[in-house]
Amino acid sequence: MSNAISANKAELLAIADAVAREKLIDKAIVLEAMEDAIQRAARARYGAENDIRAKIDPNSGDMRLWRVVEVVEEVDDYFKQVSLKDGQKLQPGAALGDFIVDPLPPIEFGRIAAQAAKQVIFQKVRDAERERQYEEFKDRAGEIITGVVKRVEFGHVVVDLGRAEGVIRRDQQIPREVLRINDRVRALIMNVRRENRGPQIFLSRAHPDFMKKLFAQEVPEIYDGVIEIKACARDPGSRAKIGVISHDGSIDPVGACVGMKGSRVQAVVQELQGEKIDIIPWSTDMATFVVNALQPATVSRVLIDEEEERIEVVVPDDQLSLAIGRRGQNVRLASILTASAIDIMTETDSSEKRQRDFIEKSEMFQQELDVDETLAQLLVAEGFGAMEEVAYVGTEELAAIEGLDEEIAAELQSRAQEALDRREAAARDERRALGVEDALAELPHLTEAMLVTLGKAGIKTLDDLADLATDELVERKRRDDRRARSGGEGPKGGVLADYALSEEQGNEIIMAARAHWFADEETADAGTSA
Repeated sequence: MSNAISANKAELLAIADAVAREKLIDKAIVLEAMEDAIQRAARARYGAENDIRAKIDPNSGDMRLWRVVEVVEEVDDYFKQVSLKDGQKLQPGAALGDFIVDPLPPIEFGRIAAQAAKQVIFQKVRDAERERQYEEFKDRAGEIITGVVKRVEFGHVVVDLGRAEGVIRRDQQIPREVLRINDRVRALIMNVRRENRGPQIFLSRAHPDFMKKLFAQEVPEIYDGVIEIKACARDPGSRAKIGVISHDGSIDPVGACVGMKGSRVQAVVQELQGEKIDIIPWSTDMATFVVNALQPATVSRVLIDEEEERIEVVVPDDQLSLAIGRRGQNVRLASILTASAIDIMTETDSSEKRQRDFIEKSEMFQQELDVDETLAQLLVAEGFGAMEEVAYVGTEELAAIEGLDEEIAAELQSRAQEALDRREAAARDERRALGVEDALAELPHLTEAMLVTLGKAGIKTLDDLADLATDELVERKRRDDRRARSGGEGPKGGVLADYALSEEQGNEIIMAARAHWFADEETADAGTSA
């Protein structure tokens, strides 16, 4: 490259052409880099204070070098200004304020100048090459690309993609898969970022979308959109589950993905190093989908708690270990696939739990309503589980229970309301003992039991409550089965997470607690204006 500047015209253009082809960039960019190098060398020769320009004709290779000067009445800067008299010598007819061209003789490059020029050209070409790589790959996130392993650095695999390099970070590789130099490898383009050292192309073989794209390559119906992969969960290199649905009633989505004698799914399995894949029919009915997702285990019953965003699954005693899977793998993947927390229990556990709940609720009714065991159990058997349900349900609904009449129903409701009043009074006493201000009891949606919970959390004044964000007050607890199984921390939520308050109600409580702030400001403003 050091000979580029001193070469004759034809050679100059030939070099620019060759560099542009090799680096896959525009020839004009290479010529611009050469012009920049010439300008820098000329400034070193004639003085850096000069405004020197260089231009190489892209067709003929002719090179022109000149200095730009401004015509002024009185010269302050001899490098960039010229008097009217001298300016008219350079360019007849020049007027004050004009910028005119002062041609300079071509310069001969010394060794140091040639080396500097070479560095400038290399840098410009490198920048242009990086920009070209970024532009080429920036819109290709989500595609599968094939490359050759170039090197392995600290466990990260660098892949030659032909016109650029990509990297498969250690956490995006399939565990126990060994990639060696010169191995051909397929991966998903996850992300393309522009960075100072050049575009960074991040690849993945562990992402669920990689499996989806592989199926799209192997199953024409998925590529055409007839079959859709609605959900995917992976334990890379070990096991995966995908939920599929067919938009054509005549096509079986599971059969199409499996292929003749398993040919289609086997092609994906081989690419993923033997990862076992469960293909599951997707369903809009959550209970059906959960039953399918827990295959190969048999499910007896599914109970969905929409408020808690939790699903309770009951399986036969001999199916428990199969449903949970080795190290909880089966239930974990099913949980990811259905986007819900799944609790699994056996028929025996479920029966014991129901019996325990039945006894606890019966005893609560017996004690609070002052009724005999038979009547308490009758209420629980009819679906009553809380004192509020007895107190506020229609009298006719209670009277419709076999063995009860309207008189007994009215008496039960009266006793239930008295029991709730007793609870409220006890909670009020406890709340006051904790030092929670009476002002908090005036806020909307808050019961005395909630105020006790706030007091135990150290929230005792309007200011304490007003300082909270809505999610800190009412955010629901999210169950995390993996954390629970590993004996980690329990689920976290807002202070009043156990009371099923909505986000809207939380906002109303917080705004009501802050109302006195605005009232104080208005009073202060009124005092100032007075």
